[in-house]
Amino acid sequence: MKKLLCVVMALCLTMACALAEEAPALNWEDFAPALEAGGVTGQFYTFDEIAVAIWMPEGLNPVELTEEDVANGYIGYFAPDDQSAAVSIVYVDVNGMSLEDYTAQLESAGATEIEPGTVNGLPCVSYKLAEQDSVSIAFTTEAGYILEVTCTPLSVENAELVWGAVVASIQPAA
Repeated sequence: MKKLLCVVMALCLTMACALAEEAPALNWEDFAPALEAGGVTGQFYTFDEIAVAIWMPEGLNPVELTEEDVANGYIGYFAPDDQSAAVSIVYVDVNGMSLEDYTAQLESAGATEIEPGTVNGLPCVSYKLAEQDSVSIAFTTEAGYILEVTCTPLSVENAELVWGAVVASIQPAA
């Protein structure tokens, strides 16, 4: 329990420092030591469609995508056996829409807490959708696509810390 408390405190401090800047910047190297010290384990998954790697905590398992999922742009979906949480990764052609244009669409769709930032040097925008109890982060790509990672639920204890680690892990695949 003490290790988990140390991890939570370290992650809170890291997130508070990042949020204190004008445009929040998250970096995996800031989260990884705290997770390791707290014994929080997981593994990176690579998505060939976009050459991105994302860390998932132990217990969030890959779910097999249906043809319909793939047609809707899903390239990954992770959930525990009881389906009480989920991380979805969507890669959608938006015909070259800029991050600023995408942000404007989010505002009209009812997204809240919309913030530009960077994750591991990649420009992005994060937002919340209250009716879905989720937090999402979106990146534009040179190919004219949006990569969007959505984590849910936000309403459970320590969810923002776990989802913060998932988001902070998004990086180009090696």
